[in-house]
Parts: sequence; C-alpha cells; structure tokens
Amino acid sequence: METFYTFQGEGLYTGTPAFFIRLAGCDVGCVWCDVKESWDAAKHPLVAVSDLVRAAKESGAPIVVITGGEPAMYPLGELTDGIRANGQRTHIETSGAHPLSGTWDWITLSPKKFKSARSEVFAQADELKVIVFHKSDLEWAEVQSKKMTENACLFLQAEWDKRDEISPLVVAYITQHPQWRLSVQIHKYLGVS
Repeated sequence: METFYTFQGEGLYTGTPAFFIRLAGCDVGCVWCDVKESWDAAKHPLVAVSDLVRAAKESGAPIVVITGGEPAMYPLGELTDGIRANGQRTHIETSGAHPLSGTWDWITLSPKKFKSARSEVFAQADELKVIVFHKSDLEWAEVQSKKMTENACLFLQAEWDKRDEISPLVVAYITQHPQWRLSVQIHKYLGVS
C-alpha cells in the first residue's frame, strides 16, 4: 500500500528510526482500524520485492517494519532475506491470525478478538501489544499474556479515538499490574507518519 521513513511510534522500539512497508490486504477487520483503506489489496498496485528492498536500503533506517493491513497473509521470506542482506533488522506487526513466514528480528503480536491469533505466533512473538477499546479488554489482555513466552514484553495501548477516556484506565491498571508497560502512539501526538 505504501512505504515511508519515520520512526517507530509504539512499543519497545518507540523513537527508533524505521522504514515502514505497509502491505495491503486484511481479513481481520478491526472496528478501530486507522488504515481501513489497506483492507482491499486490489485497490493498490503491486510492487516488486526488489523495489521494496532497494527503498528500505536507501532509507538508511536501522529497522524495517512490515505492517498492514495484515502482513502475515503473504509469503515474506524473499522480502525479509533482502532486508537482512542490507544489514537492516526485520520487524513485523501482526494480529497473529496467519502463520508467519520470513526471518524476523522482532515480532510484535497485536491479537484481536475478531479473529484469533494462532498459538505458534504467541510462542514466536517478542512483544504483545493489546489495544484497549473497552474496560473488558484488560481481562482479555491478561488471558492473551498467559500465552506468551516468559521474556516477552507486554504492552497496553489505549485505542486512539478513545484515548482521553481509556488512557487513565490503562495507566491505573498498569500501576496495579507492573508486568505490563504503556504503549502510546507517539507519532500521532506529534502529527507525523
């Protein structure tokens, strides 16, 4: 769908310069999705993997984040091999609803209630990011966290459009449950991609 060079605005790598490759196509359909225009892959032109790898290299970014839509819908081995050959780290942001392909330096799993994440993706993920849209999502987050490996980073993130209402709830929850960290969409507060 698009590529852009900015910085990671969420999770453990917040503030790190990053080249983003946003793949079109998604079959999860989150109510709060902020890139619904990515859902229909047919609306976006195909781009050669070699062109994506070259653009990533030219950016000079230390990490390349593959996101979507839902990027795991596609075979990503050729793309990650090319990025890693550039000397760049490969990161993915996925709902976990599809098996992972490719070689990853960092896997952010953001499971959704609408389409369950696969058990093997929980085992592979480095980071769990749960979007909190409603108070009940905190209980759901705890259930998801039990599926993660012991050393995984756990993040709660208020849904952007409800941040004024939900953020205080998330902060209060984290202070009572210190295994969790706060993820804030810094890029949106700063008004950058």
